[in-house]
Formats: sequence, structure tokens, C-alpha cells
Amino acid sequence: MKPGTHGCRVSTGTLVSAYTGGTVDFVSGQDTSAEVQIDHVVALSDAWQKGAQQLDAARRTELANDPLNLLAVDGPSNNQKSDGDAATWLPPAAGERCEYVATQVAVKARYELWVTDAEKRAMTTVLQACPEHGIPEGKPVPAPGKDPEASAPAASAVPPPPAVPQAPAAPAAPAAPAAPPAPAGGDVYFARCADARAAGMAPLHAGSPGYRPGLDGDGDGVACEARH
Repeated sequence: MKPGTHGCRVSTGTLVSAYTGGTVDFVSGQDTSAEVQIDHVVALSDAWQKGAQQLDAARRTELANDPLNLLAVDGPSNNQKSDGDAATWLPPAAGERCEYVATQVAVKARYELWVTDAEKRAMTTVLQACPEHGIPEGKPVPAPGKDPEASAPAASAVPPPPAVPQAPAAPAAPAAPAAPPAPAGGDVYFARCADARAAGMAPLHAGSPGYRPGLDGDGDGVACEARH
């Protein structure tokens, strides 16, 4: 991290892109910073066309800054995706598509955004291949000036996301698959470290359930270490 930025500016690091599974050795600079970009999982243009234009300015600001909708990925994938929805673009890494689509469902449910018929079919096809994959809830976006941790309700008080509303005169969106019980032993799999932290299993040590090299950016045998 760059000193004096309160942990908000990355100088160097290694990213395993959630869209390709490939590794990016990042160095901040005018000619290199674009190699890693922060993607809106539900593109803001797509959101605007499917209901966000009906939200007030404060709610649209929440959508644009919601951590549930923000993901660090490799720049080329983000540029290729542009403002595409699930019907026009999916991550090249097939193993990452369940997490990607499930997150889109969660975001669209949270902000009551529509899906098109083609988008619904694409989402259904992806999620049918991973019925055990739950829909992420994420954390509520706090009001300006409030501590995000202090404002987050207890997990038991967070209701499941509602069904994604469909565009007028279109069929209802696919029902979100129920989150399954945590798997045991070697069957544990986390697509991202955020999932491991949410399950209370981080950090992950080599040989322990849930550990995989793709989550161990520095290759020291410990994945998803605590953030500083």
C-alpha cells in the first residue's frame, strides 16, 4: 500500500482475476494501472436502462458504490465486458460464472432492477449448472459518515434478497437458489476470499478445507489473510 493513503492506494500487488483466473502482477503507474480495474458487476449503463433511472440520486449513488457490485478484475476483461449483461457477456473462466451471475441477481434484487427475457435465460442456464451456489447478500451500504461495521445488522436479521423484478410484460426472473449448508471437509470451495471471510473460515492454510493456490496470492501457504 502507498504510505499516507490509509490503506486506500495500492502500489504493487498480485491479482488473480475473478473473470479469467489469470494472474496480474500489478504495479501502479500511468501506463500500468489500467491492468487492474474495478468493475461494476451490474454495469451502471445496464442498471440505468433497467430501472435505476427511476431511483433517486441517493439510491443511485449507493448502487454505484455498493461493495457487492464492485470487483477488482483484469483490465482487458472489464473492457471487453463494457456494459453487457449476462445475455451478452460472461466471464471467460467458466468456473467463475456462477459467482458472477449470482452476484448480478443479488444486486438487481437489492435495487429492484429488471432483467430481459434473454438475460433471464442466460442467468437460468448458468445457475442450473450450480444449484448449490447461494445468492450473496453483501453488506448494507451505510449512510455517509457512519461506520460500516457499526451499521451492519446481525446476520440473522438480514432477510434473503427478493426475487429479481422483470421488465414490464416479461416473465418473472428465476428464483434465487437457496443457500446450502456449508460443505464439510475437502468439499469446501470458495470462489473469492470475501466468501471465505463471510463463512468465518479465513485465513485458509495449505491442506485445510477451502484452501486453493488461486486464493494464495503470495504463495506462502496461507490464503485470505486478514487485511491491514
